[in-house]
Amino acid sequence: MDWGTDLWDQNDVIDKHTQSGLDLVERYIKFVKERSDIEQGYAKQLRSLTKKYTKRGSKEEQECKFSNHASFQDILNELNDYAGQRELVAENMMTSICVELTKFIQEIKTERKTHLSDTKKAQQTLESSFKQLESTKKRFAKEWAEAEKATQQAEKTENDLNATRLDVEKAKHYAQGRTHVAEESRSDYAAQLQKYNKEQNYFYYTDVPQIFNKLQDMDERRIRRLAEGYCQFSNIEKKVLPIITKCLEGITSAGTRIDAKQDSLLFIEQHKSGFERPADVEFEDYSQGIKPATSESSLNPPKVKTKLWLFSKKHKPVESEDFSHLPPEQRKKKLQAKIDEFSKELHKAQDGSEALEKMKAVYATNPGLGDPSSLEPSINETAQKIGRLRAEMVKYETWLSEALGGEDSSSPDHNQHTVSDPEEFPDPPEDTPAVSLYTDFTEFEDVSSQYTVLYAFDGKDEGTLAINPGDQLSAIEEDQGDGWMRVVKANGDEGYIPSSYVQPL
Repeated sequence: MDWGTDLWDQNDVIDKHTQSGLDLVERYIKFVKERSDIEQGYAKQLRSLTKKYTKRGSKEEQECKFSNHASFQDILNELNDYAGQRELVAENMMTSICVELTKFIQEIKTERKTHLSDTKKAQQTLESSFKQLESTKKRFAKEWAEAEKATQQAEKTENDLNATRLDVEKAKHYAQGRTHVAEESRSDYAAQLQKYNKEQNYFYYTDVPQIFNKLQDMDERRIRRLAEGYCQFSNIEKKVLPIITKCLEGITSAGTRIDAKQDSLLFIEQHKSGFERPADVEFEDYSQGIKPATSESSLNPPKVKTKLWLFSKKHKPVESEDFSHLPPEQRKKKLQAKIDEFSKELHKAQDGSEALEKMKAVYATNPGLGDPSSLEPSINETAQKIGRLRAEMVKYETWLSEALGGEDSSSPDHNQHTVSDPEEFPDPPEDTPAVSLYTDFTEFEDVSSQYTVLYAFDGKDEGTLAINPGDQLSAIEEDQGDGWMRVVKANGDEGYIPSSYVQPL
């Protein structure tokens, strides 16, 4: 069964039905667009919400060390990722459904318009042929009536006794002429009738069925494509479900990672003062009588030690270099952190000094590479820096030892620290090699190979060294098979360069 066979006479119905199908597609496109807008708005609100509750700043970062605070931040991060998936749903619905269906519906509209236009043209052609048939039919009827009238007139003239022979012949000749014209119009009518029947047969059995079948095929393609759009509405959501599930699992995991006991211990570790609890208040016996006031006691009343109340308001103490304004435990942590900081800087300065001493030795062995004395300012500067760093380390180590010894450090006398001033460590004299400060250094290794630069290298990446053709370099680390080597320039700059850019001297 098809439209061309069973609905050959339902052109108007087919027109309305196909238009209704197009309207449905456009309605679905509008529905998906509104759904996408909802998703976009939802995602935007989620992102705004997570941004509002995400903590920033040093205080918040300190709080995030606790598992319950950190887990909430993890939940906000997971929710932010969840919002990203909602945005992806909205974007895919717009591109995969709205855009594609809009393009498809435009093609279908053009095709439908063409088919309906073809139907209208075929119908107009058949109507035009029918009008011609009616015209020839009327002409045949008119001419035949005229021929019969002329024949009757000729017979009447022939039977009229008063008519002359010429009148009779004239009447017969006219009747014969009209009869001939009537016969021609009859033939025209028969031919036009045959033509119309043929065209009508083609219109109803071939042309219109083909057009209606094309419209049927078009409408079925529209239905199938719309069905795909319906499925896409669900499939787009399904594609992000695994990631959404991971986000939700991450939120659950953030909750299960909370450790109440560990948070309590961390809180204790952060804020433990190390002070001893106040001792019992001694009994003051006034029953022995009041001692007479003396000028000395009146002028210099005994000082009463301030009680340490648990809930009293505390004034912010003035910060001091040795962190004596902090409780004992917090002071120890701060002092240790400063010692670790100076230790890192000292290690870095020692590495730089070693490199300079090696280069000086290379220059002394090969004067053509450079003047050893040109490195003296850099060596002395590095030595002075090492001296200052060691002095600072000794100073803080002394304070740390004092704090660990359990001494009262609430108001330490800085003058008691023999290493509190870096100036107590004098800089080495100009003629004294800086290496004399490295009492814990091992002997330098043998001088490395010397190279000259063949090609320029910009050295923009971290850890690399910029070189130019003709530069002379000393190798610190030879190529280990990765195509790179570590070198140092005469000015003390060092870094990695491609081993193929240089050649041995």
